[in-house]
Amino acid sequence: MTDANRPPVTVNGRDYPFPRVPAIAICLDGCEPAYLTEASAKGLTPTLDRMVAQGTARTAHSVIPSFTNPNNLSIATGRPPAVHGICGNYLFDPTTGEEVMMNDIRFLRAPTIFSAFQTAGAKVAVVTAKDKLRALLGAGLDCSGGRGFCFSSEKSDTTTTAEHGIDNASAWLGRPVPEVYSADLSEFVFAAGVKLLAEDRPDLMYLTTTDYIQHKFAPGEAEADAFYEMFDGYLAQLDAMGAAIVVTADHGMKPKHGADGQPNVIYVQDLLDDWLGKGAARVILPITDPYVVHHGALGSFATAYLPEGANAGEITARLAALPEMLEVVDKATAVARYDLPEDRIGDVVMISTENMTIGTSAHRHDLAALKEPLRSHGGLTEQAVPFIVNRPVPDLADAPDLRNFDAFQIATTAAAKG
Repeated sequence: MTDANRPPVTVNGRDYPFPRVPAIAICLDGCEPAYLTEASAKGLTPTLDRMVAQGTARTAHSVIPSFTNPNNLSIATGRPPAVHGICGNYLFDPTTGEEVMMNDIRFLRAPTIFSAFQTAGAKVAVVTAKDKLRALLGAGLDCSGGRGFCFSSEKSDTTTTAEHGIDNASAWLGRPVPEVYSADLSEFVFAAGVKLLAEDRPDLMYLTTTDYIQHKFAPGEAEADAFYEMFDGYLAQLDAMGAAIVVTADHGMKPKHGADGQPNVIYVQDLLDDWLGKGAARVILPITDPYVVHHGALGSFATAYLPEGANAGEITARLAALPEMLEVVDKATAVARYDLPEDRIGDVVMISTENMTIGTSAHRHDLAALKEPLRSHGGLTEQAVPFIVNRPVPDLADAPDLRNFDAFQIATTAAAKG
C-alpha cells in the first residue's frame, strides 16, 4: 500500500492523514513571539521569514498552565491535559501526602500520536533536550526495530539501540553531551533532527528544545538573537529536504522582576498560613522541576489544597482581590475553563499578573542561582505562541481557536499532499 492510499491514523478522537513526505513539528521552548519579531527585524531568520511570506503564520494558544510538560504532552497527544492527564511538572497526591515529579509514564492517560503512527506502520523520531520529557513522549514507542527513535540531548551518550533506536547518540552525531544550562542542549536537538531526516527519513518527527536562553535573555538581546539565527540555519536544512514543518512553542516568556532586578513574588503559602493556620493548606507550584537555575521554581500558575471545613469561596475571593493575581478560580471553574484533570489540581487555582510570580513560602525558594533578572511563565500572559507552517494552509484559524497542540494535525495534513 502506498502512503497516498493509507487510511488516516486515529488517536484520541482525531484523524491524522498518513504523510507522503516527512511531517515535522518543532516546539521552541519558551518562544515568546517577540523573539522571532526581533530576530527577523535584524535579518537573522531568512528561512522563517520565507515560511511566513510563502507559507502560513498565525498565533496559537498554549494550554494552561503554560508550562513545559503539559504543553509538550498536548502536542504529543493532540489533546488538552484533561485527556492526557499531565497538568504540570509537579503533582501533589492527597491520598499519600506526597509531592512528586509528573514525568513517569504512569501519569499519562492517553496514547501519543507517535505510538499510534508507529502502530500504523510509520517510522517515528522524537528528540528532546531534557531527559525529563523523553519517557513521556516515548510512551508506547518501540525503538528496537529501526522504526522508532527517542532520545534526549541531556543523556545522549547513554542511548542504546534497544531503548532509544541509536547506540550512543552523542557519538553518532559527533557532538559531545551538551551542558544542561546552555543553548547547546537545544542545538543538539536540531542537529540530530537534520541527521535523522537525511539518513532515516522518518514519516513523523518531533523536535523539542529547552528554554534556558529564554529564561535568561529578553527578545532582542544578543544571546537570544544568536539562538534564533542558529535555529534558522537548521530549519533551512530540514525545509530543503522536503518535509512539511510546523514551528510552534509550548509557552511564551515574560519578565517577572521589578526595576531593581529583584524577582516579583507573592508567597501564597505564607498568606494561607496566616489565614488558616500554619500548614493547614498546601500550595503546589507545578513549574517545579530539577532545573531550578532556570526559574527558581517561580511561575505564574499555582494550585492550593484547602483543609476540610475551609470556606473555599471565601479563600478564593480573598486571593482574587490581591493585585498580584490576574485570575483566581475554584476547582470546578478551572477544570471547565482550562481543560484540566479534576483529580490532579487543588481546590483553588491561581494565575498571577504578567510581571508577577507565585511562590510558596519565602524561606523555601533559594533564588541565589538566578544570575539574571527573573523571566518565567505559566499564566495567561504566556499563552500566545507562534504557529508557522512551511506550506500554505488556507483558512487556518488564529488564536484562541488555533492551539499549539494542533501542530501534528496541520503537519500531517500538509505532508499528505506531498
